[in-house]
Amino acid sequence: MAKRPSPKKKPGAVAQTRRRGAELEEALLKAAADELIESGYAGLTMDKVAARAGTNKNALYRRWPHRLGLGIAAYRQLTRTVPPPDTGTLRGDVLETLRRANRHWSSPLGAILRELLAAAGGAAEMLAQLPEQANDSGAALWLAILGRAVARGEAAPESLHPRVATVAIVLLRNEFVTRGVPSAPDDVLVEIVDEVYLPLVRRRGAK
Repeated sequence: MAKRPSPKKKPGAVAQTRRRGAELEEALLKAAADELIESGYAGLTMDKVAARAGTNKNALYRRWPHRLGLGIAAYRQLTRTVPPPDTGTLRGDVLETLRRANRHWSSPLGAILRELLAAAGGAAEMLAQLPEQANDSGAALWLAILGRAVARGEAAPESLHPRVATVAIVLLRNEFVTRGVPSAPDDVLVEIVDEVYLPLVRRRGAK
């Protein structure tokens, strides 16, 4: 009797192995992150991630009940928290932070982020899981920058408020939305800093 040929593995698939807990979750997130890089969020599927991780879809659904949750978790794996710049001046710090955000949004990772934001729509609980959208983490970075400036005497102590501290990045995001493009010209960043942000934080305590 002729021997039946063994089924071909899908590209990127690995043999199933017994893993549990943190080890399994790490493998799943790595597989999902690799899929995001290769195919973007549009090409991310539970089937492909499970095959790449060498497990079954049930392991995915127990942790992430839907594709968007998995996509956001995988994106978080691909991004890392970068310390705020310390140029020695408030203007330099704010401008460099805006330039970093500008570069990120126009990068391949930024394209994935835009896909995730579009998929999340107005779902606040999902948006809050994205590092760039989480109010607590975003405000912490800007408050750190502004806190140093207050200590140097460059900004009023009354400016140390999350809504004030994050004004610059909010204005930059608004540029992305209104222009419909993933980056803004550098002169726009300079204008945000010089014409809005610095006057605001310096005059905040003025009577």
